[in-house]
This record gives sequence, structure tokens and C-alpha cells, in this order.
Amino acid sequence: MIWVDTLVQGILLGGLYALFAAGLSLVFGIMRVVNLAHGDLIVMAAYLILVLVTALNLSPFVALLLAAPLMFGVGWLLQQMVLNRTVGANVLPPLLVTFGLSVVIQNALLEGFNADSRRIPAGSLEIASFSVGPITIGVMPALTFATAILVTLALQLIFYRTALGRAFRATSDDPDTASLMGIRPGNIFAVATGLGMVVAAIAALYLGMRANFDPTIGPARLIYAFEAVIIGGMGSLWGTLIGGIVIGVAQTMGAAINPEWQILSGHLAFLFILLVRPRGLFPAGER
Repeated sequence: MIWVDTLVQGILLGGLYALFAAGLSLVFGIMRVVNLAHGDLIVMAAYLILVLVTALNLSPFVALLLAAPLMFGVGWLLQQMVLNRTVGANVLPPLLVTFGLSVVIQNALLEGFNADSRRIPAGSLEIASFSVGPITIGVMPALTFATAILVTLALQLIFYRTALGRAFRATSDDPDTASLMGIRPGNIFAVATGLGMVVAAIAALYLGMRANFDPTIGPARLIYAFEAVIIGGMGSLWGTLIGGIVIGVAQTMGAAINPEWQILSGHLAFLFILLVRPRGLFPAGER
């Protein structure tokens, strides 16, 4: 029974990793750009939510409603002012620019909040749980997983069932032809990045409520996000959710054997799948 409990906890943990990865997957699927500052932007959003919670005495979920449009604006401005100048056939300029942005964000957060770890207070929700047979499930992990499913479903519906989604797909397939049809690729890219930052804010909420965070943890969140995207298949939103679950299950199984193996087990699962399925489990071209 202990292995069933471990499996369930791993699946729920995978929901958090899927939230880390969803925005990254969306942006890559549209622009073919890997944002190396994605993890740091999640941490920045966590600090923004923390400030709103403490300064205005708000619930974390209400603070998210205020932080999400602010993060959309950050993403939109970042894309319009900086990243649109680097998007093109050469993938190196966006990588260099977002790496530099990562360094800037980390140092800015260190200056503004120092190196002490923080946590977003969630009250009784932090320790609330319920039982399903012999298995005890935390309310927070279950809520995180449910949110990951809803976010993935929402992005999927936007991408395939709306006019904005058609513009996303057209711009991703052929920006030049899309521009002849009246679509402005730069604006579409900015909206996509803004939407990715809204997802990052949701991920930041659960990151901050479930664990301590500090200005330097962004790159580690990026690694989890990147691995989930690769495992699922670049550009596949549902695949990204599965990728997060694979990492979460691998980590909890590894920790059940030896607590020191938790992080290593996730990375080994990623390497194994990369060897067996180099294009991921559900590559976009095979959907």
C-alpha cells in the first residue's frame, strides 16, 4: 500500500511541475523560443503575490487575481520591447537575452528582498487533508493538480477553439504569410508571452504556498519545466502535463527508496525517456 500512496503523491507533485512547464510549452509551441528566464519570472511572480498578500492583507487567491494581469503586462512588454528584436531563424540571440534577463531578475530580487527564504501564508489550507480509503491526500497538492488540469484544458481550448488560437497557429506555422492576412506576428508573440506569464503567476501561487522560495531558485524550476516539456513532446500541452507527472512520480519513488535520491530520480527518468523517445512521448507532429 505504501507504493500506491507514493504513486498518488508523485502524480499530485507532477501537477506542480506541469504548472511550471505550461507557460514555457505555450511560448515554445508558438515562437520556438526557450525562455531561460522562465523560472526566475515564476519566482518574481511569487514575490509579487507575497507583497500583495502582506501589504493588503489579502487571501493568496485574491492576490493572484491582481498579480495575473500585472504579469500579463510584464510578459507583453518584455516581448514587445526586447524579445521581438531577437526572434528569428537563429535561436542563439533569444537564449542569450533570456539568460541575461535571468541574471538581472535574480539580482534585482536579492536587492529588493535579500537572500532569506519566504513563503506565501495559506492558513489552514497548508495542513488540510482528506482520506481516500487508506490514502491521505493533502488538499493543497490535490488543488494544485486540479489547477494544472484546468490550466492545460484552458490553454488547449484557447489554442484550438478561438480566433486568437488560430492566429497563434498561423503565426507559428508561417509568420510571413500570417502577416499578409492582417496578423501582426509581433503582437501575437506578445500576447502569447503575456498568457505564459499568467500561467507563471498561477504556478508561483502554488510554489509559494507549498514551499519556501528565495531569489535564486528560479533555474531549478526552469530545469523541471524544461524536462516536463521535453518528456511530453515539444509543443504538446497535454504532453507537458504527462511530463510533469512522470517527473513527480520518479521523484517520489526515488525518495521512497532513499530520500537522497529524490531529485536524481527525476533527472534519471528524464534521461531514460530522452534515450527511448528523443522527441518526447507526444511530439506535436504526432498528435
